[in-house]
Amino acid sequence: MQYDSDADYFEARRSKQMASNEGSEADSPRLPGLERIQSGHPALSEEVTSVPVTPGVTDWDTFERRKNSSDHNGASTSQSGNHVPPWAANSFHSSHSSGLPKERRPSSATEAAAGAKNGEDLLRRLSLTTGRPNGNDLGEVDPRKSHPDLKLSGHVISATFCVPYKIAYAPNAEWELDARRGTSALFDSFSYLSGPESPWNHTLVGWTGEIDMARSAGGPRNGVPFNKASAPIPVDKNAEPAQPHDLTDVKVPEADRQRLERQLEHDHGGRVAPVWLWDEMSDDRVATFRDQKKWRRYGEHELFPLFHYKQNEPTDGREVRKAWTTYYRMNKAFADTIMSVYKPGDVVLIHDYHLLLLPSLLRQRLPNIYIGFFLHVPFPSSEFYRCLSRRKEILEGVLGANMIGFQAYSYSRHFSSCCTRILGFDSSQAGVDAYGAHVAVDVFPIGINAESTLKAAFESQGVEEKVQAIREQYAGKKIIVGRDRLDTVRGVAQKLQAFEIFLDRHPEWRDKVVLIQVTSPTSIEDRVEKSDKTANKISDLVARINGNYGSLSFTPVQHYPQYLSKEEYFALLRVADVGLITSVRDGMNTTALEYICAQRDNHGPLIISEFSGTAGSLGNTMHINPWDLGGTAEAINAALSMPADIKTEIHQENFDYVTKNTVQSWTKSFLRRLLTNLTKHDQSKATPALDRAQMLSRYRKASRRLFMFDYDGTLTPIVGDPEAAIPSDKVTRNLKTLSSDPRNAVWIISGRDQAFLDEWMGSISELGLSAEHGSFMRNPSSSNWMNLTESMDMEVWQAAVIKIFSQYSERTQGSFIERKKIAITWHYRRADPEYGAFQAQQCQKELEATVCREFEVEVMPGKANLEVRPRFVNKGEIAKRLIGEYGSGKGKEPDFVLCLGDDFTDEDMFRSLRASSLQEQNIFACTVGASSKQTIATWHLLEPSDVISAIALLNGSTDAGNAGAVSVVDAEISDTRA
Repeated sequence: MQYDSDADYFEARRSKQMASNEGSEADSPRLPGLERIQSGHPALSEEVTSVPVTPGVTDWDTFERRKNSSDHNGASTSQSGNHVPPWAANSFHSSHSSGLPKERRPSSATEAAAGAKNGEDLLRRLSLTTGRPNGNDLGEVDPRKSHPDLKLSGHVISATFCVPYKIAYAPNAEWELDARRGTSALFDSFSYLSGPESPWNHTLVGWTGEIDMARSAGGPRNGVPFNKASAPIPVDKNAEPAQPHDLTDVKVPEADRQRLERQLEHDHGGRVAPVWLWDEMSDDRVATFRDQKKWRRYGEHELFPLFHYKQNEPTDGREVRKAWTTYYRMNKAFADTIMSVYKPGDVVLIHDYHLLLLPSLLRQRLPNIYIGFFLHVPFPSSEFYRCLSRRKEILEGVLGANMIGFQAYSYSRHFSSCCTRILGFDSSQAGVDAYGAHVAVDVFPIGINAESTLKAAFESQGVEEKVQAIREQYAGKKIIVGRDRLDTVRGVAQKLQAFEIFLDRHPEWRDKVVLIQVTSPTSIEDRVEKSDKTANKISDLVARINGNYGSLSFTPVQHYPQYLSKEEYFALLRVADVGLITSVRDGMNTTALEYICAQRDNHGPLIISEFSGTAGSLGNTMHINPWDLGGTAEAINAALSMPADIKTEIHQENFDYVTKNTVQSWTKSFLRRLLTNLTKHDQSKATPALDRAQMLSRYRKASRRLFMFDYDGTLTPIVGDPEAAIPSDKVTRNLKTLSSDPRNAVWIISGRDQAFLDEWMGSISELGLSAEHGSFMRNPSSSNWMNLTESMDMEVWQAAVIKIFSQYSERTQGSFIERKKIAITWHYRRADPEYGAFQAQQCQKELEATVCREFEVEVMPGKANLEVRPRFVNKGEIAKRLIGEYGSGKGKEPDFVLCLGDDFTDEDMFRSLRASSLQEQNIFACTVGASSKQTIATWHLLEPSDVISAIALLNGSTDAGNAGAVSVVDAEISDTRA
């Protein structure tokens, strides 16, 4: 809603308060707005950059004292050696003793959604869900007793991209561990799970990150030497900033790797299992690490921009393909590490976009494993997500989880929509039906450790000193604070442009308000040209605003392209009169929540972008559109003019929310709802995606290989006219190549008649063919068909079936009868889908009540068809016969079997394989398509194109989708185009 004046806005606030007192649910008024981008550095003039955030921090001695301090978002003072970083479990403060208010919000998405009037109201209600328990807290109840049927072990394994430390290596010495910046809320969650307040045992699994050489070993920290030019603000403005060194090779012996594992496990409050991503392993177990940033590239160059509605320039695909293979290999390495610490009954929690393939990779190994996945960044709409080249693989990977959580309702809705539009799976607000199981999709707005934030902001003498210094420096001025990273999605440029419009429209505020903008380096590995372009744009805007609206005595924009110490960070949040966050896209913004805590006494308003995932949780803040620069300018004016009573009212509502919905309650809520979903939905029937790496490895080791493929819906898609389902050139070429290997026996086992198979598959002489579900067989290198049903009289029962089918064909427009030599099929794929399915049910009941009781025949429902055939004729009998022809015993039976089929008739083949004496690890029984069906197959593929891709993989052809599997098996990356 737009307001003609500030008075109208504040009157609306008062009206809302009155309505609230009367039990009304009036919507919060909102103001328009802005965006976020990144920040510049040497391009800024010294007059701008040399102004300290707090007085007296420009000299080198002060910087030396601060050089090991980090941005508060995820870390404080750097640590090394055996000193425990603040992430450790003992840094967690129990909320039970905090004196924070009790929870009053709904405890589940279902409860919150009850009574929603429209889609917007539903989003608001779900985003405000706290998920706290109504009865006993999870921390006070043993989850094993609460969910006895799950047979829980009481152990949680958390998988995150990096361990919470930056790691430096010194040969034959203790590793140096510095607290890692970023994702502070997530690390607080791990700290809680490892602490005494949690009923769980906890293990954290994460990549070591890029391994530097330790300072004690003569190496630079983080690749940059420690000298004066490495300060956040260079002393010599004309000097080129030091460039990071690319550490080519780091060699770590096994003894030193084990030393780090012991260090992490015993010294830092909770077990940490590092994921080692080496490039080479010598015979004496010395690991070589090189080009370590490559493990980030696919996630941070392809997924992160696209999830934030940014698209890269098109390329020839080679670099993207390399990045995809390393992404696959990294997820595979995570799966290996998790399996090394996993015990039956463990719960695995997987975090964020770097590990989207991990749920499926774990499900492939342990079909009944308990997996929860949480995405901390936005998830885009299907129109944008479908631009991703590996879109199917990503969705299939994350659907290996039992429950998937998002920061906001809109992100969960986008995900479900993508599963329906791209994979064809049925979905709803509750989740997605995938591969015979229900994958729950839910909303969990993450919080912060409110108590430790309040302690850091109000119980530190260093913060008090800096608060006093800032107030003295900007005495008589209103202070607007912005703090962002140098990412492409932070909206810093839009923030500055809106502030410029504000100064232009409201000259009365000139010389009375200052914008302190702190821009720290990005945590995302960004391309250099993008960072430079954004930095230069911000630099130009700062210079222009200060030139047009500043004076010799005053600079309206104070821009600091640097990290802040924790004391400076909280001092700024405390003294601010307005907090300004203008994200273009954002998942969760901890700065907004920490600002509300720090404003406990000052009650400064918060202006936040409606595109931030946190905005939905803070419904009483001033929401702006970052692209509406004029609207953001007016929001700034309204915030600065806001009466004290309105500020107090708004702040109290937000403060209550932040202190109640902490990261601890978020962790408990996520686990509780995961266990509830596991109890409610039977996940034992879920079928994992085909493990192509395992299949390729087994295939290469085998010498007696048997292949059994269905035709319709497996090798070719289902089409309206059965006669139009002809194989493509790619299908025939791959089948020809596969069957030409003398170690391979390849059979097409189809419901099609002999004539059709002869016409379209007869040219491949090495193929074996079976028609009409096993009624006829044609051996490889033969043109003669064997009739396996000669002894049975077909005419009588066929006449009875045709009579019934004819009656239903007359009633069902578009249906028709196909008469084969043995079986008779009634097709209704051209009819109205709902009416055709209804008529098929009625027809099946009539056949089973009449013909099936009189004759030894059975009715087989297929994809938009019904087929009647003799009971002793089915694909399972053919599968049993083919396996038997090899003979029994070691060295005779097949040592590799790949069986693919898409409908109910193919279950007979899977059943025969399961009942055979073949070793389980050599059988790959794989169903194709049908997201909601339950099957006895052990694997699944999505569609016929995936079948051909899997066959091509065995033939030695590596397409982009198979590149990851090949790289795992071959331990090398192909350089060909995708």
